[in-house]
Amino acid sequence: MMPATFIPARRAAERPAAGPPPAVRAAFALWVTAVAAGAFETALMVGRDPAEGFGAGLAVRLVVFTAAVLVAVRMRRGASWARITLAIGLGVLGTASLVVEPLGYLLDGGSLADALARADALEWVFAISRTVHLAAVLTAVVLMFRPAANRYFREAA
Repeated sequence: MMPATFIPARRAAERPAAGPPPAVRAAFALWVTAVAAGAFETALMVGRDPAEGFGAGLAVRLVVFTAAVLVAVRMRRGASWARITLAIGLGVLGTASLVVEPLGYLLDGGSLADALARADALEWVFAISRTVHLAAVLTAVVLMFRPAANRYFREAA
């Protein structure tokens, strides 16, 4: 029988012995925060209009949230492909999906002052969550490419 602490050689080789540096640990925490904010925003949307929230859109979000956490775990373990996947998939494409609607509203002549004046409590909560979501994503991307993080991913390769 193998001891309970046995780690397959392949998994042990995926991580440098010292573990991830603080920047990578913080990036991981921020990716989890971003996913939690996204799930919260989804719940708010479903709560506001249940008929629109269910179906393919909700299924896609659940798949993206699950994949994001799984890829973030691999990033924390030193997988360079996971860092790139998060940076492009969520850092670029995900951020674009978060800002396209508000930018479209403003480009169509909408006023930020008007939007704020007529926002109800649910819209304020959503806006705060979206701000946390965006800040977490952007900060996580920056942290994943700090010098100590770069060394960590090189050593793990």
